[in-house]
Amino acid sequence: MIWSLIRILLFITAVVALAFGADVLLNTGGGIQISAAGYEFLLGPLQAVIGAVILLSLLWLVLKATGLLVAVLRFLNGDETAISRFFDRNRERKGYAALSEGLMALASGENRLALSRAQAADRYLSRPELTTLLIAQAAEANGDAARATAAYKSLLSDEKTRFVAIRGLMKQKLAEGDTATALKLAEKAFALKPRHSETQDVLLKLQAEHADWKGARTTLGAKLKAGALPRDVYRRRDAILALQEAKVVLDDSASVEAREAAIEANRLSPDLIPAAAMAARGLVARGDRKAATKVLRKAWEVRPHPDLAAAFAEIEPEESPAARLKRFRPLLDAQPKHEETRLLLAELNLATEDFPAARRALGDLVDTHPTQRVLTIMAAITRGEGGDDSLVRGWLTRALTAPRGPQWCCDKCQTVHSEWHPICENCGGFDTLSWREPAQTSGPSATGTELLPLIVGQPKPAPEVVEEPEVIDVEAIVRRG
Repeated sequence: MIWSLIRILLFITAVVALAFGADVLLNTGGGIQISAAGYEFLLGPLQAVIGAVILLSLLWLVLKATGLLVAVLRFLNGDETAISRFFDRNRERKGYAALSEGLMALASGENRLALSRAQAADRYLSRPELTTLLIAQAAEANGDAARATAAYKSLLSDEKTRFVAIRGLMKQKLAEGDTATALKLAEKAFALKPRHSETQDVLLKLQAEHADWKGARTTLGAKLKAGALPRDVYRRRDAILALQEAKVVLDDSASVEAREAAIEANRLSPDLIPAAAMAARGLVARGDRKAATKVLRKAWEVRPHPDLAAAFAEIEPEESPAARLKRFRPLLDAQPKHEETRLLLAELNLATEDFPAARRALGDLVDTHPTQRVLTIMAAITRGEGGDDSLVRGWLTRALTAPRGPQWCCDKCQTVHSEWHPICENCGGFDTLSWREPAQTSGPSATGTELLPLIVGQPKPAPEVVEEPEVIDVEAIVRRG
């Protein structure tokens, strides 16, 4: 309210002042005389003031026109001006609109539209870290690998976009199957961003595929430091990589280094069966049979396995069957009810030709879990007890179509492997093999061998008392699973 009153008073004061000034000029005598080119002009005071105002206005217009002309000349010369800024803002609006449309098209699967809008955005904007990247991704989605590669390579020169460019080229090489080049690119990407989880995974996989176990252990350590891997998983996988290092050293005939690496792998993960077996063999080669026995017993307590039994037998290769059975007793007592322990005890009793004890060791496995190994042992027992050849053939025939029992199976693709590997040979999964029984499919076999027992005879229980049992070559019949 007060401010409005003040403004009204100021306006009235200004009007009064102008009126007073005009009255003074009208009542003032004299004037201004101007002579030019033979003409003479006489201006009164008021006319002089009006002329001065008109002159100043013309001068202002001339200055503005001159400024406009200079701006046009600078615009044509390429300098930044108000006109250039106007056009730049217009281009920027068009560029960001094209960029937005390209991103939306790429997200919706319209790859050709995305590529064309990305190229339009690149013409309008001076933001290669955005537009060139969009061009590369749109070209990849559109199947134009050459254009995508050129776009990624153009991003290598900028430090801000170098990692993205290397990652894009790495994924292209992986898609092409060029794993050697992809490995080098993954190493460069890892050097730029060692905590990047995807790069760590890709690099670890490629290093394992190319048997760079030392580099893979370094990458695995980086995953642990970045918090991308639990410590217990890290210890197991580091043990796997250490085990593979030991195998490589062993292949190079450097037995001392191989033994040390194998022992280190077993220390990192005592329940890793291949590590325990290799460590025990290394200790035996060193002459430390007691330590080898301790390693194998500890691993057997966690999970009985045929490879552990085979390594345990190699500790004393020249012992008699009876002495071996006695030496194996502490190992057997560690897991007495486990199926592998029962099969091992049956084989040891077969070697000593104690066939009733071998039959007792098998127990009801023939009925509850008739695998190839169980049935083969049963055939050997039947032969050793003097059973008819038809009965032996019956057991062996059943073994032809029986499940093989536990094997190294990939938890990811279910592929069965004859021996343990750190990487699945089918799907490339790392640390996916576990010792278990694969899923069995039911149905008749292609050869119809399940009908053979009807021809050769069904196996029957052998008599309890057998006089003068036939001595057989157990090693030729019993085959370890």
